[in-house]
Amino acid sequence: MNRLLLKAQLVDKAAMRYTPAGLPALDVGLKHESELSENGQPRKVSMEMRAVAIGEVTQALAAMALGDAALFAGFVTSARNGRGLLFHITTVDLPG
Repeated sequence: MNRLLLKAQLVDKAAMRYTPAGLPALDVGLKHESELSENGQPRKVSMEMRAVAIGEVTQALAAMALGDAALFAGFVTSARNGRGLLFHITTVDLPG
């Protein structure tokens, strides 16, 4: 199963673009910081990740301001250029 849930802040947002099929697409940057337990020891985690949203979910992302936090869900795939991973966001759950 390929499923990712990530609580993160929106730190970068490109201009809306459209796929060849005419679907809206939005490239974003996400930042996650937390403290987790690994092998019984606390571990601080901080990372940034590139992500893309395609279709209706772009509306929620377009309405978010930089610095806003949310719970993002989706899947991970290889980046188009073959370098690294890309998080494909399928749902956004805003707090409140």
